[in-house]
Amino acid sequence: MGEDQGTSNALGPNEWLVDEMYEQYLADPKSVSSSWQEFFEDYRRDRSEPVAAAVPVAPAPVESAVDKKATAPELEKADVEKAEVEEAGRPLRGAAARIVANMEESLHVPTATSFREVPARLLEVNRSVINGYLGRTRGGKVSFTHLIGFAVVRAIAESMPVMNSSFVKGEDGTPRVVRHEHIGLGIAVDLEKSDGSRTLLVPVIRDADTLDFRGFWGAYEELIRKVRSNKISPDDFSGATISLTNPGTIGTVQSVPRLMPNQGAIVGVGALDYPAAYQGADPAALAELGVSKVLVLTSTYDHRVIQGAESGMFLKRVHEFLLGADGFYDNVFRSLGVPYEAVQWRRDVNPVDRDQAMLEKQMAVDTLIRVYRVRGHLIADLDPLASKEPHMFNELDPATYGLTIWDLEREFLTNGLAGNDRMKLGDILRLLRDAYCRTVGIEYMHIQELEEQHWIQEQVEGVHGELSPEDQRHILDRLNAAEAF
Repeated sequence: MGEDQGTSNALGPNEWLVDEMYEQYLADPKSVSSSWQEFFEDYRRDRSEPVAAAVPVAPAPVESAVDKKATAPELEKADVEKAEVEEAGRPLRGAAARIVANMEESLHVPTATSFREVPARLLEVNRSVINGYLGRTRGGKVSFTHLIGFAVVRAIAESMPVMNSSFVKGEDGTPRVVRHEHIGLGIAVDLEKSDGSRTLLVPVIRDADTLDFRGFWGAYEELIRKVRSNKISPDDFSGATISLTNPGTIGTVQSVPRLMPNQGAIVGVGALDYPAAYQGADPAALAELGVSKVLVLTSTYDHRVIQGAESGMFLKRVHEFLLGADGFYDNVFRSLGVPYEAVQWRRDVNPVDRDQAMLEKQMAVDTLIRVYRVRGHLIADLDPLASKEPHMFNELDPATYGLTIWDLEREFLTNGLAGNDRMKLGDILRLLRDAYCRTVGIEYMHIQELEEQHWIQEQVEGVHGELSPEDQRHILDRLNAAEAF
């Protein structure tokens, strides 16, 4: 599958890696994987590397009487003039030289950039629910970039296909636009090399628009695994129609990345954090005010085929998905098999009369604790076939009592729940769901003896004991025997 003139177009910003692997191949063909060997069988470079210019050697001058009489200042001046003639710096070669070529090529793309600030509270809460479930079951972890990348793909596929366009020139030089049928999402991966320098690879999730979230997550993680283990192949770099970069992982709030030819747009994800003005504030005060962490999304686009309004509408759609529009998180939960309803976006309810409001919320929390003890088993994960869609009963939904995602970081009295006098609402709900809504349902509040009720509560609330495989098999045997009886 080797290419010559088309290599730059196909591999874009990854072409430096081709040069690097090609040098290894020339030195020892067996030093690269079979996929790279096949790639290089008919490969030739489409442009030569820059090399250091040769410095001509002038013949030694004949010394004259006048030269002998030259003063010290005159000799120093001659040395300076000679040094100015020599070239400054050192030549860039290999990957560094290819980056130079790529960046110079990117200068021919007329770009513009749209910015949009997005509240990240709901993104944080639903990611926490997902990872809590994955941690208790099959393992794995979903990152913010996974969810944002999937929202980008859905926004393009369902609302703004124009963002999946490329500018090309016909054989006669006429400008043309390519509307790609499927989305090839390039994922920018920062790598630290053995010498401490950093470089960038952009593997591609092909046909990303045909994947549900679980498929997207798996494809993303497989590419990252290949990059980290140095098992990436040439095919993994081709087919990008739009790219996603996340400079926020190192704290960058927003950036304007360079757009390579043959792509219509590149989306940047800034740091997820509180606005700078709030970063020194007391977390409890931020919770009381209902201040959310935010992230800045940028869309840098080829202005020849995408207009500013289209880029802005695209970011608006991503914003809406990250706030749960059109069942975005519900679809994510279903594809991963998370047996709960996704948390929904609601505005904070925090009136000026704080004392009265907090009294009402405290009463709501007390009610919620009791309801979970009585009815929590109704939303327990007891269906191994997942034959029914998860359903949140109104009496178990905090929203029924006027509580929202903004209350999750606020503290309330707990009346000794798991030995605690005060807890954040998020921690209260996590503890209650761990006790009553996981893979075991407990119904006991009909018992008349309060001491027996309290004893059961002490055994299940805030207790994280794990059963050994032998105990699990014994319990399964007893359950089967009871069912047979």
